[in-house]
Amino acid sequence: MAMKYISTRGNAPELTFEEVLLTGLASDGGLYVPKEVPQFSKEEIESWRDLSYTELAHKVIYPFVEGSVDSDSLKTMLEEVYGGFGHKAVAPVQQIDHNEYVLELFHGPTLAFKDFALQMLGRLLDYVLERRHEKVVIMGATSGDTGSAAIEGTKACKNVDIFILHPNGKVSEVQRRQMTTVKGDNIYNIAIEGNFDQAQDMVKASFGDQSFLRGERKLVAVNSINWARIMSQIVYYFYSALNLGAPVRPMAYSVPTGNFGDIFAGYMAKKMGLPIEQLIIATNSNDVLHRFMSKNQYEVHPLRHTITPSMDIAVSSNFERLLFDLYDRDGEALSALMAKMNAKEEVVSLDEDKLAKARELFDSYAVDEDTTVKTMQDVFDETGYLLDPHTAIGVKAARECRRNTRIPMITLGTAHPVKFEEAVQRAGYEMPALPHHLTDLMDREERLNVLPAELDKVQAFIAENTFK
Repeated sequence: MAMKYISTRGNAPELTFEEVLLTGLASDGGLYVPKEVPQFSKEEIESWRDLSYTELAHKVIYPFVEGSVDSDSLKTMLEEVYGGFGHKAVAPVQQIDHNEYVLELFHGPTLAFKDFALQMLGRLLDYVLERRHEKVVIMGATSGDTGSAAIEGTKACKNVDIFILHPNGKVSEVQRRQMTTVKGDNIYNIAIEGNFDQAQDMVKASFGDQSFLRGERKLVAVNSINWARIMSQIVYYFYSALNLGAPVRPMAYSVPTGNFGDIFAGYMAKKMGLPIEQLIIATNSNDVLHRFMSKNQYEVHPLRHTITPSMDIAVSSNFERLLFDLYDRDGEALSALMAKMNAKEEVVSLDEDKLAKARELFDSYAVDEDTTVKTMQDVFDETGYLLDPHTAIGVKAARECRRNTRIPMITLGTAHPVKFEEAVQRAGYEMPALPHHLTDLMDREERLNVLPAELDKVQAFIAENTFK
């Protein structure tokens, strides 16, 4: 049966997976979510224990794409994507203490968890566009990792031109070079003279009014609002949990998060039947989610730049997907709430019963820079294992918020430490070597265009290069 998707604001047409893949934001401003969540019994999940990562991914993902992607094509895509990762286990689990683990999600081509979703997104786009005889423009903003993973995932796509905006001088050198050194006539890196939120605002405005593409092309989102990304990320919750004794034992996860996409995938895994007892929202000093969970106050503060740039986000787009469930999937009620939140003029609170429902599963914790560095040092002293600063935030939050020491606590290891020179040096360590496929990264030629943070100039640049 073909899966249908609905908007969180209840006022947009139901779409198929194929349509959602190409749509991004719903026409009513909401985000698409599955109309029905696939359910798996304990017995069924248990029967998956011996599956490889790609076999398991097929079981988890197929219900979401049924009717748009045939089973064999999905299998081929998964084998191509995860066969190209640098570790045979794809998402290996590293133990750092008794019942405490790091799930290593940085063995993809750009050394970040986003490779799991964006490599897959590129394959899915090409599959669907080829069939529809269409070409699209990908436009995205990145605070660091999304851009390189999106470029790497779509560089071979025949039907896509990709434009990625990053804040000039505000991403690490490795992150920048991973974007600007990829060769391809369809790849454009735009360094904007502003911050990530300005870049994100320009992307949102362009999706709202696509007239600069003259009606000849459609914009496609690669950021974490694209459902295909969340869907791909659900898999590694199942994989790690099965490796550590689920579904007989329940699990707890700590997730370094800025945009709420990665942790929402964990929430989906729980809804699908995986026994997850606790999900910890780990944030840096851009702590809008922590303030909301702990004080029931949603208030957007100015963005701070930190040594964990992938979490330097003032507004968490995917949080709306959780709120939709907390409001019993009532699109009208959620629309009213989101209007208040997006106005950014007042502190918004949820009804206490709604927040209580969220707190049954979620805890939250915010970690400042000094504590992040200290956690990197502590874990290295205890184990000889070097965490990247985002993962260190996850480990610290896990240790502070853990409810039950008798079940495995798994922190998502979101990136390789080699990408974050400043943090590694502050912790007092030598930079680890780049993995073998990136050893010449610092010698590769860079290509980027520096533009002012002005929407009309950015859109003119995109149009000019799309229709050249």
